[in-house]
Amino acid sequence: AREARNLALLPGDVDSTVGASLPTSGLTAWQGLFQHGRLQAGQSVLVHGAAGAVGSMVTQLAREFGAYVIGTGRAADRQAVLDFGAKEFFDLGNDALEDISGVDLLIDGIGGDIGKRSADLIRTGGTLVSIVGPVEARPVDGLAIDFVVEADRAQLNEIVQRVRDGRLRTNIGNLPTLDEAIAALNPTKRPKGKTVIRIRP
Repeated sequence: AREARNLALLPGDVDSTVGASLPTSGLTAWQGLFQHGRLQAGQSVLVHGAAGAVGSMVTQLAREFGAYVIGTGRAADRQAVLDFGAKEFFDLGNDALEDISGVDLLIDGIGGDIGKRSADLIRTGGTLVSIVGPVEARPVDGLAIDFVVEADRAQLNEIVQRVRDGRLRTNIGNLPTLDEAIAALNPTKRPKGKTVIRIRP
């Protein structure tokens, strides 16, 4: 038995693998941007880890709602981040992070030293939303928020509708079988995109 709020109908024209990739990544992006980040059209959004499963959703949703999106990642991620809709890309290995300044909202999917250094990139009164744990540095006179994603049927319906009409693309990476699940969920290197376990090969 499941609570109804945890479930949304998967339309017949959406592939089940795509459907499986949506809830955690999609809801995290949605809640980070709109519930906690209170995104408004015209604002600038910095997305750390913009090529990841959540980051790519954040980038697309923020762009749809009229934000100017700056994505960060590794050099190899540049084209993917731009393809997902970012206006600018910063290579965390080579570009000076401190060259970014005055953003309204930061969605941090990396944390650590990058997260600590990022508070100064946010305008006075801006918002830092972490999806990787407690925030260690706060923006000046602004908000610093970390949260745990919650099930929300209405939000899931919004997300899947965007997939259906082409406004939102999923970012699926590894597709292991159930026998490979333990290794897939304990990777030795950072995975690309969302891992979706196939019960039937």
